[in-house]
Amino acid sequence: MSSTLSAPPERPARRLAVPRFSSDPEVRSVQVGVVATVIIHLLLLLLFPAMFRNDMKGIIRPAAAKPQFNIELAPETFTQTKPPAPFKFVETNPDAPENVPDKTENFGAQNQQVAQEKPTPDGKSDRPAIEGQTEIQSTQIVDGRKSDPVVPQEVVPPMQTPVATEAVEAAKRAQDPLAGFDKTVGENKEGVGSNIAPATAHAEDVPEKVEGTRDAPLVVGATSKTINIDPRTPQPRPQLVKNVRAAIFQENKLGTSNIGLTAYNAKWSSYGAYLHKLIDAIDARWQYLVSASKHYPQPGSRVTVTFVLNSQGRIASIRTVDGDAGELATNWCVTAISPSAEFSYGEWTSDMLAVFGDKQELTFTFLYR
Repeated sequence: MSSTLSAPPERPARRLAVPRFSSDPEVRSVQVGVVATVIIHLLLLLLFPAMFRNDMKGIIRPAAAKPQFNIELAPETFTQTKPPAPFKFVETNPDAPENVPDKTENFGAQNQQVAQEKPTPDGKSDRPAIEGQTEIQSTQIVDGRKSDPVVPQEVVPPMQTPVATEAVEAAKRAQDPLAGFDKTVGENKEGVGSNIAPATAHAEDVPEKVEGTRDAPLVVGATSKTINIDPRTPQPRPQLVKNVRAAIFQENKLGTSNIGLTAYNAKWSSYGAYLHKLIDAIDARWQYLVSASKHYPQPGSRVTVTFVLNSQGRIASIRTVDGDAGELATNWCVTAISPSAEFSYGEWTSDMLAVFGDKQELTFTFLYR
């Protein structure tokens, strides 16, 4: 017995349900409108978030991050630094009044405010206008003459007079006890006698008036010279020579509008007073060495010496010596600065040490005129 197996009949595939529109035109138009509305809302829900994010990027900015500091405090941060002191030395006018300037880089032997006899319109300089040369740097503004250098002389001891003996003094008193004309002697032997000289008679009056000469020259004194006075050409007023060094002025065209005695803008400092005395001492010693010698260098020659001054007031070293005045005149300048190894201009003060340390380099220029 045989059997035959046959394949089962195939089932038709399922199809998606597709909405079918009505054949009625009015119903179909309503169905199409509903489907279109649903599709539009779906598209808006999918695309609106992306559009919203892109538009808000230009309107809403992210909050800026707060800055962070890292501060490290060193020990020097706690120390209060002082303002820098004036560093340019100038030679002030000793006759100018004391007046502290508001702000300046100059220091000197006294406080002064800049002024000059003839003002410069709209002048704002801290240095007065002055005529001079341009080759040498100088801060002098007052010309004068120092007193002649005193030549050191050997002190001669006074001659000793022989002591009079008692016998010699008694003989003198016995010979002429009371010199004079009229003597007055009292009863007391231990008293002191006195002499009375006769009074001199007064001179008689001049008997008649004597007329003098109208054009006679004026005689100041019995031993003085005759001074000829011409009203048409009066003589210049005598000027008092100031006891300052002979000045070498450096030209300055722009001055100040302040009127007064010629002066700098300068503040007093102990170092300024110290340098002022040092310059006077070196100048006096140099003038003495020049005047004591019979040789004088060629006018216009100069010597420049650079040296180091330490806080003990001694010359630590002579750095450079340059000039065209000759060997002898150069040695005068070096000797005037450093007369000996042990010579001292005086120890520095505490404020000088705080500003300049333990030494300072200086440059002096000596000009033979």
